[in-house]
Amino acid sequence: MSGHSQFKNIMHRKGAQDKIRARIFSKLGREITVAAKSGLPDPAYNPRLRAAIQAARAENMPKDNIKRAIEKGAGGDDANYEEVRYEGYGPGNVAVIVEALTDNRNRTAPVVRSIFGKAGCVMGETGSVSFNFEKIGLIEYPAATAEADAMFEGALEAGADDVESDEETHRISCKPDDLGAVREAMEAKFGTPTVCRFAWKPLVMAEITDVAVAKKFFDFVETLNDDDDVQRVESNISVSDEILAQLEE
Repeated sequence: MSGHSQFKNIMHRKGAQDKIRARIFSKLGREITVAAKSGLPDPAYNPRLRAAIQAARAENMPKDNIKRAIEKGAGGDDANYEEVRYEGYGPGNVAVIVEALTDNRNRTAPVVRSIFGKAGCVMGETGSVSFNFEKIGLIEYPAATAEADAMFEGALEAGADDVESDEETHRISCKPDDLGAVREAMEAKFGTPTVCRFAWKPLVMAEITDVAVAKKFFDFVETLNDDDDVQRVESNISVSDEILAQLEE
């Protein structure tokens, strides 16, 4: 996909900033709670929690919010969150994977299916589009953490497969089974990453060359992201910098 940072800006272009921040904090808080519940509530001994807290700090989430989310998980929060995945094709025949944390599948699935339907698309069965992707381990650092060359060398020494750097982010990818070892080596050299999780890397890209279709796709993803249960949306969309620039106008 062309213009990663610009793409990210498009995804956050709509809505009031307070609404966007509240939505982001809600999703980050849920991830912290689940991480604290799945292991020790001490980030020093829980890599998933450590990464979740770092991601929250990167978004300027207040310390009190982070503390409450940890306490909620440590206190045995009654909500039993499940990690679920939904798949389908969005506008422009773009393959889409929706990852959610939900305490009620019977609530989340119909909402996601309805969003697909309103966009004129159909949600498929699990596995219906994931063959277009490779599951990877993903680690991210802010660009200011290190120069691109230093990050590249450090990542390869740690056992990573690839590094993509732009003006905002270093994105390190590795095999899923290597994520823990790569994270430990990277953390020892560069500190705690802002992202450390499994992700989906497109194997085949769906190029969108029409501005109207691109706008429809981004509106569709924005609606998915508006749902509290949806944690992230991944796709195989490819959009030129020219199209992205027109969308930002």
